Amino acid sequence: MAGGGHGHAHGGGSDEAAESKYAFKVKNVHRETSTGDHLYIPAIAAGLGATMKHFFKNLIGGKEKYTSTVQYPDVKVEYPPRFRGMHRLVPREDGAPRCVACFMCQTACPARCIHIVSGATGENSIEKFPKIFEIDELRCVVCGLCVEACPCDAIRMDTGIHPEPVYTREEADFGKADLLSLLGRDEVKANQRITKRPPASAAGTGRVDRTGGDRGAGGARGGF
Repeated sequence: MAGGGHGHAHGGGSDEAAESKYAFKVKNVHRETSTGDHLYIPAIAAGLGATMKHFFKNLIGGKEKYTSTVQYPDVKVEYPPRFRGMHRLVPREDGAPRCVACFMCQTACPARCIHIVSGATGENSIEKFPKIFEIDELRCVVCGLCVEACPCDAIRMDTGIHPEPVYTREEADFGKADLLSLLGRDEVKANQRITKRPPASAAGTGRVDRTGGDRGAGGARGGF
């Protein structure tokens, strides 16, 4: 019994030593406050003053209004020039995507919203191509890491548009044909191109007419 009691006391002492070793010291700071601070009257008055200032400036301020109501969807707010927009796949001169199915974008994506299935091309210059290339725009966080990771400049975020509202999750899955059909901000459609040409890039000089489709590959409007 004595041994048991001695062991219990020894264990309690070690626990106390451990607690004292990792104890945190809290320093109390005293702050002088007035009666008005306790009643919150100055803070309430300052908040109401800011509210009334914005209200009357919006009411009679003319062009100097803080906010304005936009009659959406008849009137839409213009996006700033730095807005990147949705993804798009950049095609080669023959209409096929530049993507070589290296999975760099899929690996870099933190949201895991890119799905690629590769296939062999049978050519010596290009070993693989994406049989399936899908992006779930509902999961995308618009970080742009896929664009930075791509070694072929095959995926860009320069469309300047955002995904349209959808009723089902499946409608937010953009396939290869969907992504190839999107144009960059500085590009024009093939049938509307007269003198203006899309900017040159690492793997070609621009787009070709793909009105006949892309050989049945990809997306909600193309099928696999």
